[in-house]
Amino acid sequence: MALKSTIFKANLSIADIDHGYYADHNLTLARHPSETDERMMVRLVALALNAWQLQALCNGDGTLAFGTGLSDPDDPDVHITDFTGAKRLWIEVGQPEEKPLSKACSKADHVLLYPFGPAAEVWWKGMEGKVARQKKLAVWRIPADTAQELAALAQRSMQLQATIQEGELTLSSEQGMAVVAPVLWK
Repeated sequence: MALKSTIFKANLSIADIDHGYYADHNLTLARHPSETDERMMVRLVALALNAWQLQALCNGDGTLAFGTGLSDPDDPDVHITDFTGAKRLWIEVGQPEEKPLSKACSKADHVLLYPFGPAAEVWWKGMEGKVARQKKLAVWRIPADTAQELAALAQRSMQLQATIQEGELTLSSEQGMAVVAPVLWK
């Protein structure tokens, strides 16, 4: 019998001072049985960091949503889709292989990748040359200790506040706080 995804609910209030984006998002996150709290929370942070692009890429006439993630490797972890169905922004988290990243670059206008965890530096040394020619791809490293702090905030029902200023995201809840300072690798 196959294991089912665990459902998490998050009320996320975003105050993106850098981009003048202020909004509340009621989100449902389906955590695949093989997904960790770290990965799920990095997906949520990636959404928060890029929510402002809904206005920038689609003039507000689009959808910001989680994809099926680990359940379907051909679907992004987070995406912005315009009213025509075109993927304007494709976001992946983790350390994927070159082929899925190339596919994503062929399907979307912009692709962002957020690697995290202690093995990310080793993974990047092997991938950097392979993805150097992907002009649509940007890679932002989430430090491993930060990803662990994010995992500590994970609850089945979450009230989260995300403040983005000077490129840093502060995510806070009743469980505590984590400061995310992504590092641009590509």
